Amino acid sequence: MQKDDSELGAQRVTRREFIVGAATAAAAVGATLILPRGAAAAPIELPQLPWADAALAPYISASTIGFHYGKHHKGYVDTLNKLIAGSALADLPLEKIMTTTAGKPDQRTIFNNAAQVWNHTFYWKSMRPKGGGPPPRDLAAKIDKAYGGYDAFKKAFTDAGLTRFGSGWVWLVARADGSIAIESTPNADNPLAGNDPATATAKPLLTMDVWEHAYYLDYQNRRGDYVTAFLDHLVNWDFAAANLAA
Repeated sequence: MQKDDSELGAQRVTRREFIVGAATAAAAVGATLILPRGAAAAPIELPQLPWADAALAPYISASTIGFHYGKHHKGYVDTLNKLIAGSALADLPLEKIMTTTAGKPDQRTIFNNAAQVWNHTFYWKSMRPKGGGPPPRDLAAKIDKAYGGYDAFKKAFTDAGLTRFGSGWVWLVARADGSIAIESTPNADNPLAGNDPATATAKPLLTMDVWEHAYYLDYQNRRGDYVTAFLDHLVNWDFAAANLAA
């Protein structure tokens, strides 16, 4: 049935009132979170992998990379963008989002997702095809000074990976005094977050993911075999050396 002008006019008023009312309510609830006009930030993006999905095989399979990068890493990116949409955090770079929310219980979910985006991006760069083996000379000298040789370093790094209970990360870091050290952090934490006084002033050089999704498709519960493969065949010492020199 065709509606007369009075009915259509009433509908127009109702829609107008609804839009105005909704906008007013949104402003009242989230006025401090809405970005200024023209200040919309680009969303956090999933970075490209530095190598093809199958490039790390047989030590890490294309299937593992497909799930780890395509599902887990992407999931953190997507969730983070939803969590910060329309807030002041949306106008910040990833690292700043991470450090701003670190240690704040009411923003722990945002921190976890931001840190996991950062950690995974750093992890991909910490590996390369035909990697592993002893590090370059300058880094080797620091390893020798800190651990008494590369074999002792490998044992300490492996122990850090195996003794990290549950999920987390193993890091090679440079301290403010110029020395290097192996650190382990739980869950999404990392040396930049400042949640752990032991790593708060450290600069990450490389990292190894010891969450189960990093290795379980390829190694099941044999985390030690995964750590060995990482050190012997995957670790990107050039990346670590470049971070040391930076």
